[in-house]
Amino acid sequence: MRNALLIIIVLVLVLAGCGGCNTYNTLIGQDENVRNKWNNVESQYQRRADLIPNLVATVKGEANFEKSTLENVINARASATQMKVNAENLTPEAVQQYQNAQGQLSQALGRLLMVAENYPTLRANDAFRNLQTQLEGTENRITVARNEFNTAVQEYNNVARRFPGNIFAGMFGFRPKEGFKADPGSQNAPSVDFSNPATDTSR
Repeated sequence: MRNALLIIIVLVLVLAGCGGCNTYNTLIGQDENVRNKWNNVESQYQRRADLIPNLVATVKGEANFEKSTLENVINARASATQMKVNAENLTPEAVQQYQNAQGQLSQALGRLLMVAENYPTLRANDAFRNLQTQLEGTENRITVARNEFNTAVQEYNNVARRFPGNIFAGMFGFRPKEGFKADPGSQNAPSVDFSNPATDTSR
């Protein structure tokens, strides 16, 4: 009787150990996937930030362009590029701060592009039109990268929060991660189309 009980205990421990190893390996894989997707998000936002100095330089060539609009873009870009979030620290507060900084830059950039509609010579500038195309493509890439990141976070959290995975996640130090929340008007794709001065380019 005692031997049978001992065998059952050993089997339970073995099964628990196997389950723990499987959950650990799953969490490791999904954690790495989240990190990769987060790096893609940062890369696309950085790509947008890298385009802005050329945009500002081009717009400065237009006489009497609104100085305050340019300054808002420059300041918002500085704040957005200084905001860094480590993939290991994807807390609600950290992700929200990052999202807010990028959102402020989106609004400032959107305002600049809308004001530019009032300057026909600027709209006809080849360099400006090329930047328009690049910015439009970048905004689309940002949307794709954010969606893929949110999907990776959801898959990771499904394991880290559900029983019995949550037990092993707690034992191994895997904490739930935060994804991007929808911005007001985010159901509409960002636009930098100059053909319509009423277009809202904010995110």
